[in-house]
Amino acid sequence: MADTTNPAGFSADDATLVTKEGLKKLQDELDFLKNVERKQVAEQLKEAISYGDLSENAEYEEAKNKQAFIEGRIIELEGKVKNARIISESDAKTTKGNIVDIGSHVTVQNITDKEEPESYTIVGSMEADPLNHKISNESPIGKALLGQRKGDIVEVKAPAGVFEYEIVKVA
Repeated sequence: MADTTNPAGFSADDATLVTKEGLKKLQDELDFLKNVERKQVAEQLKEAISYGDLSENAEYEEAKNKQAFIEGRIIELEGKVKNARIISESDAKTTKGNIVDIGSHVTVQNITDKEEPESYTIVGSMEADPLNHKISNESPIGKALLGQRKGDIVEVKAPAGVFEYEIVKVA
């Protein structure tokens, strides 16, 4: 079987699901790392080297570690940007029968704990922000909701136990 990974280690199946705003954030972070952080670390390295003996130079070690982290993050972000697949609200709205998909706004009622209904937007893992009601399609509740419709009851296996949710609304 042929190796489908590129030199950075990403395969063609490594799509990064993001909204336009999420892609912009990734591109902005990548730009900042390449054009600001790289230069700052280069200056830190230059200064640390000027101190002499590198074998016991904590500033040099710290700068090298920071450089390695930044370069690793740049490679990661370049792969994610390259493999980005934009999701939009219109994608979710055109899904026949209002099936929950990435980009959907979903309101659910926790049947197990009888809590107030909660609304979430299903997003790719890069944009997950539970405090702002954006849950990943890879999270336990995200996985359980995908492919379901209004009125369906789903079982969510979470670290805190098993919960049942009724899908109240899909938009």
